[in-house]
Amino acid sequence: MRYLPRIVLFGGLLPGILFGCAGRWDLPLVWAYVGVLISASVAVLLAIDPDLLRERVKPGPGGEDRNLRFLAMPFFLAHLVIAGLDVGRFHWSDTIPTWVRVGGLLGVAFAYSLTIWAMRVNRFFSPVVRIQTERGHRLVTSGPYAWIRHPGYAAALIMIGASGLALGSWWSFVPVVGVAPLMFRRILLEDRFLPKNLEGYADYARRVRYRLVPGVW
Repeated sequence: MRYLPRIVLFGGLLPGILFGCAGRWDLPLVWAYVGVLISASVAVLLAIDPDLLRERVKPGPGGEDRNLRFLAMPFFLAHLVIAGLDVGRFHWSDTIPTWVRVGGLLGVAFAYSLTIWAMRVNRFFSPVVRIQTERGHRLVTSGPYAWIRHPGYAAALIMIGASGLALGSWWSFVPVVGVAPLMFRRILLEDRFLPKNLEGYADYARRVRYRLVPGVW
């Protein structure tokens, strides 16, 4: 439970940003969004391998593209700020129907469920592109990896699309669009790095041809 304070901090910052920008508390679907994200964070804490949790909090040495999370964070923070201001104060674009917002919440929950599934199956699910030799890194082909090669990035892109719908703000999509090129850049980087450095990955990539969506790409 050493990482519980991080969850508590996240659990305070997330509603603080959203409702602080909104200037009001009576936004049930925003509360539902907060609940989904905090519940998912707790589920990760409880469900995944402790060694993987340490790797995700503090990745080991070496590897490539170590700053992806830090590059993506400003876009996500801007997304929350704009959503809070939009649905609570200024109503620039808060015209998303309730049923669509509920669908967005389900999309967010699905994205986190897919991420947790991938992390449960793949104990080498690092935020850094590296071969974790100190942890006995090996190829994983089960679970969602049987259908697509990058389920974590697929989940992140679903989250990008669903989050603005769940929060009820069209304008909040503007900053998170900037995360998509970072995701696609990382996918292409891994597709160059892994066949050269992870045993069996080249054959796996020939068997599982699709990166994000079966039958599409």
